[in-house]
Amino acid sequence: METKKQQRIALSIYFFLSGVCFSTWASRIPTIKSSFDLNEAELGNLLLTMPVSSLIGLPISGWLVSRFNSRPPLLASILFFSIALIGIGYADTLLLLIISIFMFSFCMRILNISMNTQAITLQKGYGKKINGSFHGLWSTGGLTGVGFSTLMLKLDVPMLEHLAMVSAVTFIAAIVSYRFLLTNDRAPQGNKLKLGKPDKFILYLGLLVFFAALCEGGMFDWSGVYFKEVIGEEIFTLGYFIFMLFMAGSRFISDILVDRFGMKRMYIYSSIFISVGIIMVIIFPYFWPAIVGFSLVGMGVASIIPMTFTLAGRSSKYSAGMAVSIIATYAIVGMLLGPPLIGYLANAFNLQLSFILFVIAGLMLIPVSQLFFRHESKMKEEDIA
Repeated sequence: METKKQQRIALSIYFFLSGVCFSTWASRIPTIKSSFDLNEAELGNLLLTMPVSSLIGLPISGWLVSRFNSRPPLLASILFFSIALIGIGYADTLLLLIISIFMFSFCMRILNISMNTQAITLQKGYGKKINGSFHGLWSTGGLTGVGFSTLMLKLDVPMLEHLAMVSAVTFIAAIVSYRFLLTNDRAPQGNKLKLGKPDKFILYLGLLVFFAALCEGGMFDWSGVYFKEVIGEEIFTLGYFIFMLFMAGSRFISDILVDRFGMKRMYIYSSIFISVGIIMVIIFPYFWPAIVGFSLVGMGVASIIPMTFTLAGRSSKYSAGMAVSIIATYAIVGMLLGPPLIGYLANAFNLQLSFILFVIAGLMLIPVSQLFFRHESKMKEEDIA
């Protein structure tokens, strides 16, 4: 088999496994909430562990990828990522649970940077857009994880056994696939973080993934709780499953849609889908409107992060790995800050009204994306002059 194809398959496995592990954790959040008898604000505090650990991992993840290429930290992070998943299931005290979640998020930080650095480098070798397909596989992994979680819930399998099974498969598959990953993707320059006035190119891209990830992360962690407590469904993973299904399907065709409509329009379309979907869920808190609404949100968020990481590869100031590392910080903070914010708003008002946060975040994609493309156009004009 051609080397490029082997590398793409191996990297696809890592994206898939990452999605499985994350959705497995997210689908068990209602179980954790019940087991530890947490209210919405207390759950929000617990979930706040994740953005804190992710921010701590910012300088470490960027340094690892620039110093050792992306391949070694990719393997190490996914192995410890899977171990942390077992720790979450094993935790019988709040302290042990916090430590396990901290490790889980810290490793996820390094894993995401390493995977996306490989994806951007491999995409350049292909000479066409393939980044959306990788993120589609992450979502497919998420879909698989929540589907398996639903089965485990129906069979009344204890959470520890459930998480241990997922962890074991991830551990073995990651080791087997490692030898086929892309090597020597370290850029010769642009590997150092430059402090000072924020680079508008990076800032705008960071804000785009922040708002997208705020919606995505909130849906990961609260869609199950919403279906259980607001919609009144016993199989509470259904809402999460529908969201992941439409996000995964849309990501597989996102590269084609971007080529047809252009990134500028795609950000606008994505914003509209997210906002309309969430408004529908808030106004009509019933089974079928919620299914349609969650589907629209899944389609809306699908292409934003793949598009934005692709744009990050155009940075003239940073290497692809460092640009992705910086921008991913915004994404991870958004993904992990969204859930606790929803928790606080739900505790102050109610869970239904707290989802307005997603509407605001979705609408913000339009002005920020227009600012970015205006800035990029200005940069090109200055280069020509």
